[in-house]
Amino acid sequence: MTPPPTSAFSAFAPEPFPTLQPGDDLAGTITQVLDQTGTPLQDRDVVVVASKAVSIAEKRYVDLATVTPSPEAEHLAARTGKPPAIVQLILDHSTEHFLATDRGPIIARHTLGLTLTSAGIDRAGTVGAWLLPVDPDASARALRDALITYTGADVAVVIADSDGRADRRGATCISIGAAGVAPLRITEHDGKRQEETLTDMITGAAGIILGQRGRGAPVVVLRGIAYEPSDAGVSTMLHHAPRP
Repeated sequence: MTPPPTSAFSAFAPEPFPTLQPGDDLAGTITQVLDQTGTPLQDRDVVVVASKAVSIAEKRYVDLATVTPSPEAEHLAARTGKPPAIVQLILDHSTEHFLATDRGPIIARHTLGLTLTSAGIDRAGTVGAWLLPVDPDASARALRDALITYTGADVAVVIADSDGRADRRGATCISIGAAGVAPLRITEHDGKRQEETLTDMITGAAGIILGQRGRGAPVVVLRGIAYEPSDAGVSTMLHHAPRP
């Protein structure tokens, strides 16, 4: 069934949010903060979570001292100013890449099928990096199921990643995983049918709050979004299937 149009929605970040440690119970932490702030989840809320928070919970850390840059990585590092080990991780986790300008950024097609700046590699200070979740849709499903168990609210989850655009400066937010919400929205009018990437729109709305560096707000709750429940996941709308 096609949901009614969205005419208004609200968004808020559960905060203050504690600093996550590798292996933390992400759903439990989200629930605890919601309880402490008196903002319980409601049915059909969409919980948008920054991918880095998921990566920390899933222990996706890499020590850069363990990475040996190849000659190609050294060459790209010299052109872009990125550390060679970071560039090597980008190459290791992508199938192809190009530079948006002569000096970058590096736009890469991740092995997951996602096209991302730096293949989604997130630096952890000067000595480490965070990789994307192994299967972002599976991570979203696990997080959604845990939140339902903890709160009793029938919610959806979208995992968001900050991303640059090859044609302009600055970063935006896109969805890399989803559970409980169909990734595509179909709109029809006057004989015209349009597919829209709803989970990206949801992530973009949440990104107004998520995207503030230093704020420490890795989770945003959107309320009032009309959507079709589905566990299809973001991977189903990608042109390129994930590779091992």
